[in-house]
Amino acid sequence: MGQPWPPLLLLLWGCGAGGQQGTQPFSIRIEGDVTLGGLFPVHARGPAGVPCGEVKKEKGIHRMEAMLYALDQINADPQLLPNLTLGARILDTCSRDTYALEQSLTFVQALIQKDTSDVHCADGRPPLLTRPERVVAVVGASASSVSIMVANVLRLFAIPQISYASTAPELSDNNRYDYFSRVVPPDSYQAQAMLDVVKALGWNYVSTLASEGNYGESGVEAFVQISREAGGVCIAQSMKIPREPRAGEFDKLIKRLMETPNARGIIIFANEDDIKRVLEATRRANLTGHFLWVGSDSWGSKISPILRQEEVAEGAVTILPKRASIEGFDQYFTSRSLENNRRNIWFAEFWEDDFKCKLTRPGAQPEEATRKCTGAHRAGLPNEQEGKVQFVIRRCPTPWPTPAQLNLTCALAPPGSVERTGTPWTAHPAALHPRVTFNGSAGTPVMFNENGDAPGRYDIFQYQLTNTTVPGYKAIGQWTEYLRLNIEEMQWSRGQQDIPSSVCSLPCGPGERKKMVKGVPCCWHCELCDGYQYQLDEFTCETCPFDMRPSPNRTACRPTPIVKLEWSSPWAVLPVCLAMAGILSTTFVVVTFVRHNNTPIVRASGRELSYVLLTGIFLIYAITFLMIAEPGVVVCAARRLFLGLGMALSYSALLTKTNRIYRIFEQGKKAVTPPRFISPTSQLAITFSLSAVQLVGTLAWLGALPPHSVIDYEEQRVPNPEAARGVLKCDMSDLSLICCLGYSLLLMVTCTVYAIKARGVPETFNEAKPIGFTMYTTCIVWLAFVPIFFGTAQSAEKIYIQTTTLTVSMSLSASVSLGMLYVPKVYVIIFHPEQNVAKRKRSFKAAATAVSASTRLSQKGSERQNGADAESCPGFPPSSAGAPHSQPAAPC
Repeated sequence: MGQPWPPLLLLLWGCGAGGQQGTQPFSIRIEGDVTLGGLFPVHARGPAGVPCGEVKKEKGIHRMEAMLYALDQINADPQLLPNLTLGARILDTCSRDTYALEQSLTFVQALIQKDTSDVHCADGRPPLLTRPERVVAVVGASASSVSIMVANVLRLFAIPQISYASTAPELSDNNRYDYFSRVVPPDSYQAQAMLDVVKALGWNYVSTLASEGNYGESGVEAFVQISREAGGVCIAQSMKIPREPRAGEFDKLIKRLMETPNARGIIIFANEDDIKRVLEATRRANLTGHFLWVGSDSWGSKISPILRQEEVAEGAVTILPKRASIEGFDQYFTSRSLENNRRNIWFAEFWEDDFKCKLTRPGAQPEEATRKCTGAHRAGLPNEQEGKVQFVIRRCPTPWPTPAQLNLTCALAPPGSVERTGTPWTAHPAALHPRVTFNGSAGTPVMFNENGDAPGRYDIFQYQLTNTTVPGYKAIGQWTEYLRLNIEEMQWSRGQQDIPSSVCSLPCGPGERKKMVKGVPCCWHCELCDGYQYQLDEFTCETCPFDMRPSPNRTACRPTPIVKLEWSSPWAVLPVCLAMAGILSTTFVVVTFVRHNNTPIVRASGRELSYVLLTGIFLIYAITFLMIAEPGVVVCAARRLFLGLGMALSYSALLTKTNRIYRIFEQGKKAVTPPRFISPTSQLAITFSLSAVQLVGTLAWLGALPPHSVIDYEEQRVPNPEAARGVLKCDMSDLSLICCLGYSLLLMVTCTVYAIKARGVPETFNEAKPIGFTMYTTCIVWLAFVPIFFGTAQSAEKIYIQTTTLTVSMSLSASVSLGMLYVPKVYVIIFHPEQNVAKRKRSFKAAATAVSASTRLSQKGSERQNGADAESCPGFPPSSAGAPHSQPAAPC
């Protein structure tokens, strides 16, 4: 290359390589015409102060042996590289980026131009310096953090690097890592595959866990970014595992994860050492089966991360780049022994760890408790070939595509080309990312995009313990640009078939809306659509139209049932019974009066007004049937017309009678001439005139506002929509009903006033006392009606209570009038006809004199004189006093 090496990196190399020429790191060295570098995590990261820890069988030894196996296969094929052999320098990264950087300085020693002008032999001759072999390309590393650290050095010397396992998205930056490529897809694809798995399982609330470093942090960052762009999945917590975790660090991580217990799904981008310690901490926290692991390709289908933690790992879904077993490698690896594999300087350590035995070394004291290794042991493999072995080995088919070039993509998968233009071999950066596509040794296609990345092709595994012949990883799907997942083949902790949930909030039930938690789109509170609301969509409750109510599950509206007062209702039975009894009684009285129309009692009661009064009483009873009948135009018109008419007729007749009596006896105190308008014709005219006011007002109302029926949905719109009803009724408000009865009530009050004024009339004198008792009782009935009627205006049973109250009150008032005014007369007519005889008549003058005497005696308190006056009842003579000839004497 010829360029001088910067002093800082010379110092770094001197420190890393021992500072002396010829000092080499602890490595595997294989001679060849072209030397390839190799970086493998043979050992785990050691504790603080120690660079390397225990040997890594799968991720380290197996992958490294795959490279040795590939070298043997290439060098043994005369058609593949004729007259050319491949050599290797393989280093251990100890899963630590800083240590790997020190080791990888070995690869650039041959390219560093050193000044040796001041170095001479003792005899003055120039020294003979052994130059290190030149590395034309590097295979590795495994961890993304290691690959990034090494790539920054190798690109300075234009040494191509290809990784079989580094998946950090950062390495796709072709401007920064232009000499780096990989045969595994970047984590951006893996993150998308994991997100698709999470969505397929119905999870929307997960936490992430990453090992500190480029691989873990970049993987989680890619997952978070993709999930944010896609939507539908929220991150509860994102936690990082420190490079050098302190004691108890993993227990704290598990405790923090439990701060969001609903986020059971854990997306884990971590190295296998951290995965194992996370599972151990979960078991210590007694949370086996709680967390639902979704592991990246660093977990894959490895046994070591879950060794002795199988129950904690049960149900874990893991991702692994699509793979196929390398034919012949298993036989090769199982045939390795201490005798035939001396080139692997770490094989003896692997042997001891794999078989839990101890090799005897010269000068070492044997340990009695440790089993001694024997030649009968053979190297062992896990249940399946390690997942990334196939990515270490990529071999092109023969014959070679371009005889003039050696494309390392086909040999060991590093991009670039070398050609023999002399010694040493040189690499051409222009051919770093060839767009080649071929089937590798495992039969899977090999290709690169413009960033030097392989396309995303993944197998989806699940670790299962139950219902399987051999517990282990089971392929449940694959991802190549989209997910294909066999959910029915999945099983979870303790063989559970149903997919566990990992959601922030459970789905809202029917009739419930989501109230989102601010800043967390996957979390919400469920609120029931109350009252008359229904669920319009998942976020909105809407009130049903006034004539509808929500369905039982509140997902739609349905028509509100329509009700009316039925004949069979208990609220109608009592009024109907009273009305029927009253109509029959009224009819019986009318028939009796008609049959005995000319008898003294009937004549003395005022036949004309009695028939008007009985007609009003009949109408009062009959209105009950109109109030209960189904509302319609005819029924509603009849209600308006007859509701007040019957009472108007009754109380007009009673008012006319009471006024007549009062005027007669008031006139009798002053003179012997009778008052005006006391004849039957006059009395009828007055009664009909008073009743006409009610009739004219009702007809005007009917003309101004034609009657019709309405459905009142507010009357029974109770808090519970299930009890809501629409009430079919006439278009009469409470106020209009009272106005309709108002005139009748005014007549009733006026009649009561005259009854009170006429209370001084002798008890045996005409009907003043019975009318007075009738009006007093009627007033009591209607005074009780008013608070009941208006006090139930807000009741859900308003239509029933008010109708029943009104009809019963009217029937009672009619019954009071009928009972007090006519039952005694009918009783005498039927059972004591001997008393139904004419009495002697008196002139108006005699009557007036009797009234005056009665008044004087009443003032003196003489009961005896009153009795004497009661011997003959005052009447009105036909003509002598100016009274009508037809007016009979009043009976005693």
